[in-house]
Amino acid sequence: MKRSLALVLVVVTLAGLVLSACTAKPAETTKKYVIAADAAWPPMEFIDANKNMVGFDIDLMNAIAKEQGFEVEFRNTAWDGIFAGLESGGYDAILSSVTITDERKQIYDFSDPYMNAGQAIVVTADNTSISSEADLENQAVGAQIGTTGAFAIAEIPGTTLKEYDTVDLAFLDLLNGNVVAVVCDTPVAADYALASAQYKGKVKIVGEPLTEEFYGLCVRKGESQELVKAFNEGVKKLQENGTYDSLYAKWITG
Repeated sequence: MKRSLALVLVVVTLAGLVLSACTAKPAETTKKYVIAADAAWPPMEFIDANKNMVGFDIDLMNAIAKEQGFEVEFRNTAWDGIFAGLESGGYDAILSSVTITDERKQIYDFSDPYMNAGQAIVVTADNTSISSEADLENQAVGAQIGTTGAFAIAEIPGTTLKEYDTVDLAFLDLLNGNVVAVVCDTPVAADYALASAQYKGKVKIVGEPLTEEFYGLCVRKGESQELVKAFNEGVKKLQENGTYDSLYAKWITG
């Protein structure tokens, strides 16, 4: 009788353990977002000598992910297909010096602005004839295809717009004398004029920015709102604790 009772107790105990294991909550997994960036826009996003994607946007997103408690995977994507990839669901968002425009807001949702980056005019270092937007009239000016720099050039009377797959090709044409200027985002212009080993001392920024523009995280309309919220909250935290200013000094102002 005692032996039977002991056996019953063992069976009941084992059953309880099995039931407990079955009803235990599964371990929570950290949310992961896939972010597209065209790594051809130093100092915002580019590939370094070690084949790693680096830059202001990369450091900013990694800092926000750490602060907000999620993981991020970056996917290097060419600019001419980056929005199509977002629309088809290839990734969750774009963080790649994307300017917030009224036209784009009709199609996509954006975070709060995280940087003001108007379009700068870059000419060769020995150029003395161009000092403002007015001097670009009736001239050949280069920009990366589909960018707000290209849009700004198209608005200047008589100007011939030359578009390139990447902004570095526009700068090569500038040095070769095929365009008199290149128009691109201020951070990109600053990198080419002040930091690039290939262009430092050979090009300069002139005049005032052609536009006042703001960068934002871009997502599909009505989707990934939790990421947008986390991004906005993260930027505010980084601005408050000084991390944002440190990243800006590291990548933009030198």
